[in-house]
Amino acid sequence: MARLRMILFITFTTLVIPGWAPLPAQESAKGANRLPVVAGSFYPAGRQALESLLQELFEQAKSVELEGRIQSLIVPHAGYAYSGLVAASGYGSISSDAKYKNIFIIASSHRVSFSGASVYAAGDYITPLGTVSVNRKITDALIRDNDGIFFNKEAHEREHSIEVQLPYIQYHFEELPPIVPIIMGTSSVAAARDLATALLPYFVPENLFIISSDFSHYPDAINAHRIDGLTGDAILTNDPETFYNTLRKNSREPVQNLSTPSCGWSSILTLLYMSEQSDQMKLTPVLYQNSGDLPDGDKERVVGYWAIAGHLIPEKNTPYSITEGEKRQLLEISRSTLETYLQTGDIYEVSPSNVAGVLNQPAGAFVSLYMGDRLRGCIGSFSPSIPLYQVVQEMTLAAATRDQRFAPVEYPELKYLRIEISVLTPLQRISSIDEFELGRHGIYMTNGGKSGTFLPQVANGKNWSAEDFLGYCAREKAGLGWDGWKEADLYVYEAIVFEEDP
Repeated sequence: MARLRMILFITFTTLVIPGWAPLPAQESAKGANRLPVVAGSFYPAGRQALESLLQELFEQAKSVELEGRIQSLIVPHAGYAYSGLVAASGYGSISSDAKYKNIFIIASSHRVSFSGASVYAAGDYITPLGTVSVNRKITDALIRDNDGIFFNKEAHEREHSIEVQLPYIQYHFEELPPIVPIIMGTSSVAAARDLATALLPYFVPENLFIISSDFSHYPDAINAHRIDGLTGDAILTNDPETFYNTLRKNSREPVQNLSTPSCGWSSILTLLYMSEQSDQMKLTPVLYQNSGDLPDGDKERVVGYWAIAGHLIPEKNTPYSITEGEKRQLLEISRSTLETYLQTGDIYEVSPSNVAGVLNQPAGAFVSLYMGDRLRGCIGSFSPSIPLYQVVQEMTLAAATRDQRFAPVEYPELKYLRIEISVLTPLQRISSIDEFELGRHGIYMTNGGKSGTFLPQVANGKNWSAEDFLGYCAREKAGLGWDGWKEADLYVYEAIVFEEDP
C-alpha cells in the first residue's frame, strides 16, 4: 500500500488560538485532576440528568452488529443534543460487557496550537458521573520514549473533544478501563505519522482506540451529506493516502461556508496509519447524520457526524505452504541481495515478473545468517504489506547490517555465511500457555510497549519446558523479566524453515 513520504501541512483544520507557545516538553506532571469544563453546555452538569439523557440516547441508538472484536471507533464530539445519537450508536455497537485493558482517546486541538501531542499526566479526568482513571504508566512511557509527546496542561484545560467522550464510556461499559487521553496540537501528515509510530505497540485488540472528530463544518445540509459521504468512503478504504487526498479535494470544493471537511482529520489519519498494518482490520460505517437532520435543525449551516467502527475479522485457518522451488528461489534472492550489497552497496533488483505464487503475497519472515553453527545476524518482520520476496530482501540486509548484537557483515565473510529463512504463518493470539506447543510454535509477546519473540527453532537442542521458552523470551528479548510473559499478550505462529546447503 502506498505511503505518504512527504511532510505536508494543510489548511482544512478547525480554528485554534494562534501565538500560544507550548510549555517545555518535559514539564513536571505535578498537578490536579482535570475537572469538567463543558458540563452544562455540551451535556447536562447534573448526574441524574446526564444519566437520563444517556439512557435515552442509547435506547434510540442505531447500533450495528459487527463481526469480530472492535478495536477502534470514530465518533463525534459535538453537544449531545446534536451528535449524541450518532455517538451512542457507535458506542452501542460495542458490547457493554466487552473488556479492554485501556481506552486511548485521540483528539485534535480546537483551542491552542502546538507542535507534537500532549498526554494528560497530571491526574485523572472528572465528569458528573465520577472519575475516569488515566493510565499514568503508559502516559509516562510515551513522554519518556518520544520527543514529540509531552504533557501540556493548557492543551487539555479547555479542550472539549476528549471530555465529551467520557460520559458515554462511563455509562456504557460494565468495566471501566483506564484511559490514555491524547491531544494533537498540529494538523499535519508528519504529526499523524509520528504519533502512529509511537502508539503502534499499543494498537492491539486488548486496547480500544477512540478517535474524536466531527466532519464537515457549516455547509448546507445537502452538500454536507455529499462531502461527508466522500470522506467516509475514503476512511473505509483503510488507506491513509486515499483519505488525505480526499480531504484535500473536498477542502477545495466551492461550497459556501465550508471551513473544514473534518476538524479531527489528523487524529483519523493517525488511526489509519496504524490500522492499515493489519490485514484483518475492517472499517464499517455505523451511522451518519448532520445537525440539519434534527427536527428543528438549521439546514443552511450544519456540522456532519460519523460513527465508524474498526473491527478485526477473525482469520480463517487455511494451511500455509511453500513449494521447494519457491524455497530455492527465496534463498537465491537472499544470497544475491547480500552479495550485491556487500560488493557494490546497491540493492539487487528482482523483476516482479520472475516471481509468482507465495513469493508475491505479503507474509512475515526472518532471515538468519550463520558462520558455521554460530549466529551472525537475525532480523525479521511479522506483518508486512509487501510481497514475501521483498521482505526477504529487506530482512537479509537488516540481518547483515542492523542486528545490534553483531558488527556489520563484511564482504570477505560472504563465502563463509549460510543463510536460513523462516517464513511465518499469521500471528494467532492465545489466552493460556496450554495453547502453546513447544517445538511447533514461535512466541510473540507484548506488554506496556515492550515486545519480543522467539522463533520455534530456538528451542532446538535445549532441554527447555514451555515455561522456560516463554521465560527466556520474556527476559532476554522483551525485557519483561522472567515471569513477564504471565502478564503479557501472547501470540503464537509457525515457521517454515529452510536453509542453504552447508
